[in-house]
Amino acid sequence: MEISIRDKRHIQSASKELLQHTGENKILAFYGPMGSGKTTIIKSVCEVLGAVDIVTSPTFTLVNEYKTTAGESLFHFDFYRIRKIEEVFDFGIEEYFNSGSYCFLEWPELIESILPEGTVRINIEVDHDERRILHLSS
Repeated sequence: MEISIRDKRHIQSASKELLQHTGENKILAFYGPMGSGKTTIIKSVCEVLGAVDIVTSPTFTLVNEYKTTAGESLFHFDFYRIRKIEEVFDFGIEEYFNSGSYCFLEWPELIESILPEGTVRINIEVDHDERRILHLSS
């Protein structure tokens, strides 16, 4: 499955389409090089889900929690600074994965071996026109 984002005006419609294709799966792992738009896309998806908090990259905190208008939690992780997989176990990653809440993961390749079954993998490709192409797989 592919979703194309021609420019920033199309991010919200692409986010809605992404959520339609993820179904009941709430763990979304975003792969892509630095600057490919992982945080920007996650911010848009959170807005579509009704986030009332400001969505920012959790680069230094590892995880940010955002609340929705319905009072639900959305969790946003950035594993860029993780050096050992034990670090994610230390802050209770399994509890987040088992919470039933959406979990958005940046730099998931660093914890690939522990991603739960059903994780939706979203590979972001940046083409020569700066268009983002999201390749979805489970």
